[in-house]
Amino acid sequence: MLVPALLVLLFCLRGRAGLSPHFLQQPEDLVVLLGDEARLPCALGTYSGVVQWTKDGLALGGERDLPGWSRYWISGDAARGQHNLHIRPVELEDQAAYECQATQAGLRSRPAQLHVLVPPEAPQVLGSPSVSLVAGVPANLTCRSRGDARPTPELLWFRDEVQLDGATSYQTLLKKGTVESVESILSFTPSSHDDGATLVCRARSQALPAGKDTAITLSLQYAPVVTLSAEPQTVQEGEKVTFLCQARAQPPVTGYRWAKGGSPVLGARGPMLEVVADASFLTAPVSCEVSNAVGIANRSTALDVQFGPILQAKPEPMSVDQGEEASFSCAWHGNPLPRVTWTRHGGAQVLGYGPTLRLPSVGPEDAGDYVCRAEAGLSGLGGGAAEARLTVNAPPVVTALHSSTAFLRGPARLQCLVFASPAPEAVVWSWDEGFLEKGSRGRFLVETFPAPEGRVGQGPGLISVLHISGTQESDFSRGFNCSARNRLGEGDTWISLGRRDVLPTMRIVAGVASLATTLIIVITGVALCCWCQGKASFSKQKNQVHIPGSSHGSSLRGPEEEETGSSEDQGPIMHMDSSDLVLDEEGALETKDPTNGYYKVQGVSVSLSLGKTPGDGLFLPPSPPIGPLGTPPFYDFNSHLGMLPPCKLYRAQAGYLTTPHSRAFTSYIKPTSFGPPDMDPRTPHFPYASFPTPSHSRLQTHV
Repeated sequence: MLVPALLVLLFCLRGRAGLSPHFLQQPEDLVVLLGDEARLPCALGTYSGVVQWTKDGLALGGERDLPGWSRYWISGDAARGQHNLHIRPVELEDQAAYECQATQAGLRSRPAQLHVLVPPEAPQVLGSPSVSLVAGVPANLTCRSRGDARPTPELLWFRDEVQLDGATSYQTLLKKGTVESVESILSFTPSSHDDGATLVCRARSQALPAGKDTAITLSLQYAPVVTLSAEPQTVQEGEKVTFLCQARAQPPVTGYRWAKGGSPVLGARGPMLEVVADASFLTAPVSCEVSNAVGIANRSTALDVQFGPILQAKPEPMSVDQGEEASFSCAWHGNPLPRVTWTRHGGAQVLGYGPTLRLPSVGPEDAGDYVCRAEAGLSGLGGGAAEARLTVNAPPVVTALHSSTAFLRGPARLQCLVFASPAPEAVVWSWDEGFLEKGSRGRFLVETFPAPEGRVGQGPGLISVLHISGTQESDFSRGFNCSARNRLGEGDTWISLGRRDVLPTMRIVAGVASLATTLIIVITGVALCCWCQGKASFSKQKNQVHIPGSSHGSSLRGPEEEETGSSEDQGPIMHMDSSDLVLDEEGALETKDPTNGYYKVQGVSVSLSLGKTPGDGLFLPPSPPIGPLGTPPFYDFNSHLGMLPPCKLYRAQAGYLTTPHSRAFTSYIKPTSFGPPDMDPRTPHFPYASFPTPSHSRLQTHV
């Protein structure tokens, strides 16, 4: 153990005795701010000689206080080989390369570069502290940094601590290569919202990482910024609405203009407008235009006006062929949107909803009027219905108006009603031996008239009339065909002619006349009874009884009188004396038959209590008999009631007088023209035969 220890000690003593001077620490590059202190370290080992520093090769001296360099000195323990260089405060001229040298040992450290940093000054912004711009017009803001700042500073733009993009930087160099100034230009297009905003230009470098700022305020001139409001925004039609137009502008607002739907509102100049809302405000917005020295701006708003449905487009009538599709359209305007329904005219069933109704493959039963109806709005105003007619083109529809009857050898009239769309090309009547479309042919004549009322959806109607003059037996046993055709087809109907009997009609007329005559006689008797009431006896005197057509009267008169008659004559006069008048069992005066029943002709026997009359006779009615041949004659007393003398009682009894009529009634005479058809089924279909009253000057009492 002792031997190895001695060997190590010997080796150490031998190595120490052979060491040479060397650097224990050398200076390194240093960056220091202007005005701060710089320290460059240097340490030597096994050296006790002179140590000095050089600046860019210039020796600073060997003394520790470095006389002549007031801001320089050397610090550290020289016995330990510490020779550190200090500079305070550092100035720009101190920026150089420094070396630590051991002159006696010939040692030089590696050079250490001292960098002096100069912080930038606050930058300058052109136009600061307030920059005036125009909104909407592109602008450039310039920030510039001057001085000996090292390194060259970086210029940045900020708004609300948010860096802005779009800045461009430029550097201006001196002839010797140093930077004279730095500029940064920010390009942007300001808006009205930028008015009063603050922008910051910041100069930043390694010497001053936080940088130095310069702030500016933007002062913008801008066209008006308009806000338009309406109160209330949702309104019922007829209510008042107030529009308020508010504007921000620099310079101030110079004028207001109001418009509705692009048309100026006359008389409106201020920032407020009052109107009465109607449906037009929903589609015609109200606009407010505001102007100043920079420009013009406007805003518009539409009211939510609630109103009832208004018809904008009516449905159009349609005419389609059978089997095709029909379509109707109508337009209603309302707020809220109206509910539109389709129905048939007079019906309640809803056929469809919305502005369009489609009817596929229509038939004749679909013809008619269709109604487009919109319900009233919340206000109860508006609404209504619009109609359109659908005409279905189809073959003609032919029907008989009513059954027709006629007398044999009398006139007859047959009628058919034709509905067709399109209108029929022809209406033809046909029978066994022929046909007729228009005009006349033998006993037949065809006339055509427009129907008073058309059938809805089937076009206008026509009435075709077939006139028959002098009917024959064959006319009552065969049928007559009325047919019509158009481009879509043909339709027809058969009509038969019924026969009418004369006798029942004549009996009805005679019965009515008999009843009327009886009623007149009763009324006359009552009147006479009242006239003569109170008289107790009858006076006997000559009486003249006027009997029409009396042969006795003619025999008692002269020939001239019989032929010419008197102006006061009311008919032939039959003279009788008092012996010809006898009283019956009831006290009535009874007339004797002067022929003693020889002629047996039915007449009238009158028993009267007579007074004197102007002609000393009793006037009987000269009116001829009424009714057909074979019925009892009826006489009208009404024209002579005022001429009867006062009496107590009268009674009419059956007697016998001759009434030689040549004819009971006249036969039918064919009319020269025919009138329009009679639509009333109760009206006879042809003119009846007339029954004129024969005029006889006298009623003969002999055969």
